[in-house]
Amino acid sequence: MNNTFAEHFASDWIDSWNSHDLPRILSHYADDFVMTSPKIIQLADEPSGTLHGKAAIGAYWAKALQLIPDLHFELITTLVGVNSVTLCYRGAQGRMAAEVFHFNQEQKVIQAFAHYSILTEPS
Repeated sequence: MNNTFAEHFASDWIDSWNSHDLPRILSHYADDFVMTSPKIIQLADEPSGTLHGKAAIGAYWAKALQLIPDLHFELITTLVGVNSVTLCYRGAQGRMAAEVFHFNQEQKVIQAFAHYSILTEPS
């Protein structure tokens, strides 16, 4: 993993989501990639929080884009690891999020893990 690739991936990933272009979003991923997110439990009614493959994950993301038509991400920082990148960004309702992406040799995401800040009730 190098900084140039990580910066390009981060920029294109954010732009893809902000354009709500599902084929462009999915272009970053291998066909058999795995996605884990607490949102999968809620929106896809999948208790494990994990979906497998572009078809299942694409359907889940299509639903999410319909439910949140004004979805917009703001990149905060990009962290580089070994064959992985973590994007920290501000997402829906200004909520902080981090996603960890693991890449194959073709530089396609094979596994992704989403994390979201805890919302607290005002006191």
